[in-house]
Amino acid sequence: MAKPSFRLQKLLRRTQFLLFFLTAAYLMTGSLLLLQRVRVALPPGPRAPGPLQALPVAAVALGVGLLDSRALQAPRVSPELLLGVDVLHGPLARPRPGPRWLRGRNSELRQLRRRWFHHFMGDPQGPLAPGPEAPRPAAGSRGMYVGCFSDSGRDRTLKGAVFFDLRKMTVSHCQDACAERSYVYAGLEAGAECYCGNRLPVTSMGPEACNHECKGEKGSACGGVGRLSVYRVEELQPGSRKRRTVTYRGCFRLPENGTHAFPDSLVQANATVEACSGFCSQKEFPLAVLRGWECYCAYPTPQFSLRDAVDSSLCGQEPELQRLAEYCEVYQTPVQDTRCTDRRFLPTKSKVFVALSSFPGAGNTWARHLIEHATGFYTGSYYFDGTLYNKGFKGEKDHWRSRRTICVKTHESGRREIEMFDSAILLIRNPYRSLVAEFNRKCAGHLGYAADRNWKSKEWPDFVNSYAAWWSSHVLDWLRYGKRLLVVHYEELRHSLLPTLREMVAFLNVSVSEERLLCVENNKEGSFRRRGRRPHDPEPFTPEMRALIDGYIRTVDKALREHGGAGLPGEYVPR
Repeated sequence: MAKPSFRLQKLLRRTQFLLFFLTAAYLMTGSLLLLQRVRVALPPGPRAPGPLQALPVAAVALGVGLLDSRALQAPRVSPELLLGVDVLHGPLARPRPGPRWLRGRNSELRQLRRRWFHHFMGDPQGPLAPGPEAPRPAAGSRGMYVGCFSDSGRDRTLKGAVFFDLRKMTVSHCQDACAERSYVYAGLEAGAECYCGNRLPVTSMGPEACNHECKGEKGSACGGVGRLSVYRVEELQPGSRKRRTVTYRGCFRLPENGTHAFPDSLVQANATVEACSGFCSQKEFPLAVLRGWECYCAYPTPQFSLRDAVDSSLCGQEPELQRLAEYCEVYQTPVQDTRCTDRRFLPTKSKVFVALSSFPGAGNTWARHLIEHATGFYTGSYYFDGTLYNKGFKGEKDHWRSRRTICVKTHESGRREIEMFDSAILLIRNPYRSLVAEFNRKCAGHLGYAADRNWKSKEWPDFVNSYAAWWSSHVLDWLRYGKRLLVVHYEELRHSLLPTLREMVAFLNVSVSEERLLCVENNKEGSFRRRGRRPHDPEPFTPEMRALIDGYIRTVDKALREHGGAGLPGEYVPR
């Protein structure tokens, strides 16, 4: 009986080995056949560079499955960008069953793997199947297509209003954003980025260089990597926001060296505010200065900082008399001050891992806007918010531990999350204001207001009871476990912007010029300030809610003083 059993076991072992060998051979044969199928002959000649060549090798390897994304130190690449390769339609392509989005993604992955294989092997004799027809200029846009240009880096020509949209970018969307600020040209890059300006880039490229489609408008040219599809802006589309108007800044004394401090000027009879503002907007200056019938264009400078306004009656004289006076009227033009809009990732990994920590609704996004424009470096985020990315916070797509950003936004508390950072800017805001701001965001997004039904429902009391305790524990945990802290109060940043911002920039160990800080002050609002009338009482707190919040305020105030600080501002502490 033992002998047949032994023979049976021996046969089973051989069968397992044979099955393993046949499976391996089948997989190898299938791989070779798959690679052989892509060798479709093309006419001889050099191969045109494709979008893949702009991807790093690490990103390409991800598509092949050779590298684990968690083990990479390189920044994250979004699926939309990683898979945004044109599907190649060869003669062997056949319709496949399944959902359309799944078929498209699978095809893109296969093409990405094939391209990586040829790039890695350096095989010049395996050309790819020809791709689809190149995208063309948008036919439905009101603006005229100017051409394809090279425009990137810190010396970018089109660097006015900037925003991104990975899903819905269209030519008309970009044109409207530029027209709103009175720019003449709208440039689209890499299918999802929009740039504005009044001057064309110097370097013109062939139409084949702008080979990316708009993410929200298939078939329309939206630039390429470092390439802009430029359209001339004619007028706003129906239903778009109105053009921004000129804003009166006040009456000011001329600088010591007089009008010689102003970069550009226009002198004409009967000069009006509209004519002067239009002239300076065309020249991309944020300030239009009127003295009599003389028009000057300027930036805020240390000699002309617009901090000491005088009585407006001093500028209300007859043009001939005012021309001889030492006072001038200053107006804010619709265009953006571009001296501080250039931003980039850190050239090398930061040795100090810095957090920008706050309770939700405390103004973290606004602080990031100020820090990015002051330092010229992107800020990162522990989370990902596509709305913020679309507004120009490009660090949202970067991995929060890449150390390529100047600091990282976080709302986390707890010892483990805090001790990951070497230092932190702790941003604190009055809890009454923070709770209202965060409730508005939860109910209506970054720019909306919660409806009356939200405030009257049980949702609001439950929110206050849970989030008020979080406001307190967030500050207490960072005071306890933070290694090196700079405490910044939102109200002080709002009332004393430049002194507080200088302190924050110094804490980040970045040297910044005074002109750049004045540019930040001129662009201080950013894109996330709620506008319009509030539809409710801004502080709908009951006496029980106030008693709860006031207790937490006293606890945090005591902890700040014990930590060596000055405590909370007077407007926080109950009297």
